Amino acid sequence: MSKQSKKSEALIYHSHPTPGKIKVVPTKRYATQRDLALAYSPGVAEPCLEIAANKENAYKYTTKGNLVAVISNGTAVLGLGNIGPEASKPVMEGKGLLFKIFADIDVFDIEVDTENVEEFIQTVKMIAPTFGGINLEDIKAPEAFEIERRLKEELDIPVMHDDQHGTAIISAAALINALEITEKKIEDAKIVISGAGAAAISCTRLYQAFGARRENIVMCDSKGVIRQDRDNLTSEKAEFATDRDIDTLTDAMKDADVFIGLSMADVVTPDMLLIMAKDPIVFAMANPDPEIAYQLAIDTRDDIIMATGRSDHPNQVNNVLGFPFIFRGALDVRATKINEAMKMAAVIALAEMAKEPVPEQVNIAYGETRLTFGKEYIIPKPFDPRLISKIPPAVARAAMESGVAKEPILDWNDYETELEGRLGTDNKLIKLLFNRAKMNPKRVVFAEADNIQVLKAAQIAFEEGIAIPILLGRRETILELMSELEFDAEVEIIDPKSDHEYERKLRYAKVYWEQRKRRGVTLYSAESLMRERNYFAAMMVNEGDADALISGFSRAYPTVVKPMLEVIGMAKGATRVATTNLMMTQRGPMFFSDTAINVNPTAKDLATIATMTAAAVKMFGLEPVIAMTSYSNFGSSNNEGASKIREAVSYLHRRYPKLIVDGEVQTDFALNNELLQEKFPFSKLAGKKVNTLIFPNLDAANITYKMLKALNNTESIGPIMLGMRKPVHILQLGSSVDEIVNMTAIAVVDAHQKTKR
Repeated sequence: MSKQSKKSEALIYHSHPTPGKIKVVPTKRYATQRDLALAYSPGVAEPCLEIAANKENAYKYTTKGNLVAVISNGTAVLGLGNIGPEASKPVMEGKGLLFKIFADIDVFDIEVDTENVEEFIQTVKMIAPTFGGINLEDIKAPEAFEIERRLKEELDIPVMHDDQHGTAIISAAALINALEITEKKIEDAKIVISGAGAAAISCTRLYQAFGARRENIVMCDSKGVIRQDRDNLTSEKAEFATDRDIDTLTDAMKDADVFIGLSMADVVTPDMLLIMAKDPIVFAMANPDPEIAYQLAIDTRDDIIMATGRSDHPNQVNNVLGFPFIFRGALDVRATKINEAMKMAAVIALAEMAKEPVPEQVNIAYGETRLTFGKEYIIPKPFDPRLISKIPPAVARAAMESGVAKEPILDWNDYETELEGRLGTDNKLIKLLFNRAKMNPKRVVFAEADNIQVLKAAQIAFEEGIAIPILLGRRETILELMSELEFDAEVEIIDPKSDHEYERKLRYAKVYWEQRKRRGVTLYSAESLMRERNYFAAMMVNEGDADALISGFSRAYPTVVKPMLEVIGMAKGATRVATTNLMMTQRGPMFFSDTAINVNPTAKDLATIATMTAAAVKMFGLEPVIAMTSYSNFGSSNNEGASKIREAVSYLHRRYPKLIVDGEVQTDFALNNELLQEKFPFSKLAGKKVNTLIFPNLDAANITYKMLKALNNTESIGPIMLGMRKPVHILQLGSSVDEIVNMTAIAVVDAHQKTKR
């Protein structure tokens, strides 16, 4: 993708369909006049009076306790520098988005139009009553130090400058683990810091809190080593000035155990790595390009432990591992500040978490057989679901023990359960799916690539590294559309109707004829069918000329399914083909089956659909918890429809006793843990969070998923084909570009699974 095209896509993303990335959503009823009278006048007067009598009641009657301000003046935005408050707003909205999806914290972003320290402090102090916490962001040093110090002293809510402390907390956890692996002690480690901004200063201070000794630390800025005899040092730089007679980064690196990079790309050379001590620890955290490229570093030293800020290498030092969860813990005990004890608790929790067994969901998402504590895994992955239940409790405990918690937690088990429940609104599973596809992109045939929506999806899949597209359709049309989209990559384009493909079509036709000659297919008719794109695409996958297939954008589902079943057929041992849809709901990911194939399945068919869906759920790294749905509950009706569900469940309980499945059960009971536990405590679903619904027929499944998608704007991935011999996935008519991209990732991951088998 060209630079201009990337710019255009970024601008469209931020402007459509609604400008910006966050919005305010009501949390109370507002349908009737009575609702509005309670929400505003006259009912609102009652909580106002309660708060006037005791301002702490603001936490009881308003959003204050779960609301954080992300505040900037735009003086140090990402790698863009001093671009001003308005220009910083997209970044602050993005920070708000991360707070919400990782820790369910609401955010108002505030952009302050002043570079005057005192004006900024007074502005924040005046608006502070609105918020439960303050996240300072992208404020240049040295002003950032004074602003944070003053606000922490003068406010009674948590304040943290994430640019300083986020990187410090994550890198400190990684450093503790790296030192353990190399059997070095932090008090003896010789540490070189490249960079002397807010993050570098905060990192160094935190390392000292864990035992690093100042005499073993050398800090460098753009002028070289910060020495005590240098003039005009800020107080922060002077704090780490060395008395050693050295001038350059190269001098500092001799015999160093640790390099911490918070500066700029390519300032470290291979020769510098070679003069470091045995088992060097190198955290090159400049973004987007590190102080030394990852591959170059590990090629230079095979004993190195390397970390960067990038997601495409092991050991990513990512602030998102910290700030959402630190504020979550601080808010939940109504801490008056985020102190050193709380930051250190977060460090220890992160470090310890990396040593624990990694959930299969994380291994699958990152394409690993088994992530284990070691040189390439010293810090948890950003999408590890355990973060929400590990880091906030550690921070909350530290707040309580250090005396800054106003509302202590009494039941830690209940608290952890509550934290895990907060993740139900996210869609991180899609990100995990993409990560997994990127680990080993496969050749995917797009059978309708002469449609601009399909071609755009193929372009995104290619540029994101999800898949290697093969484009089927009219060559001239595809080339024109590629020019329009600025899709200038060298990808394979095939027109099945072209004479250039005569030899391949003839080869495919002979294979198809051999498969179907006793079912009325002649060689001539087979040759004719190979001019049809879906037959041709299916044969490409069948013959190994492609790894997976995407089709169905412009044609009815049954007409696309037919050639797939004829050419590719069912997987070995499969007795049924079915589909499931992954729905990203408010309660978390849900799988609905069968949404596209089986009109009125028998009890045996339903059992088969349930086991195939369970395998698909496990493919996503989730444990299937399956409700077999009906209009009746556990024998309350003897109607044929309910009876076949009971028969299917009975079969599943006998054949697959470890599978968590039960029914027949009404959908509202299946999705309400308390209701199910109260009325049907004997059920295998009692106390479990159902994530899979098997419907009694196609009508029920298809109507439900499409209604949910249309009414609640719920994101859907699917229908995902189950039971096919090769990875074939058929879109719903008129799918969006995002839906096609998602299905492409599914096809690639499906290809991974089928290759393993």
